Amino acid sequence: MTSYSKEVIRDLAAGQLPWPQTRRIMSAYKDDDRFFKMVAVYQDRVAWKDPILLPVSDHLFICQSGDERITRCECGHSFGDYRKNWKLNAAINVRNTEEALREIYPNSDLPDPQWMEIREFICPRCGTLHEVEAAAPGYPIVHDFEPDLEGFYREWLGKPL
Repeated sequence: MTSYSKEVIRDLAAGQLPWPQTRRIMSAYKDDDRFFKMVAVYQDRVAWKDPILLPVSDHLFICQSGDERITRCECGHSFGDYRKNWKLNAAINVRNTEEALREIYPNSDLPDPQWMEIREFICPRCGTLHEVEAAAPGYPIVHDFEPDLEGFYREWLGKPL
């Protein structure tokens, strides 16, 4: 099995590898410590010291902050307890008019705003766009997942949390 250095994984995460190498890495079996290398790459990237437990996306993480586990943006903003829907503490831009939808669909058909709206979930501190949802107007904000951190570490990674 091929194992990649933390530096190669860092460049992969940053999109700085040539496409043939990226494709080769993505297509191959993952090295046993890939998750921990990725977490180390993300940890090096942030200015705060709370240990990252699980990346949620490229700029959003579940981390250990004192006695609490929280969802935190790369900039350091806390969205609160990781078991709660972090999106409810985000700045939310709702595109629900033809004019607002035309900003992201300038040259194509656009959805009927009476049937669908686009919700953008943004860090209120740094402005990073963390997620986008397309939903029917009035549909509740989706809580994507609530990970079983202990189970993930124990059963998938073979290590204690």
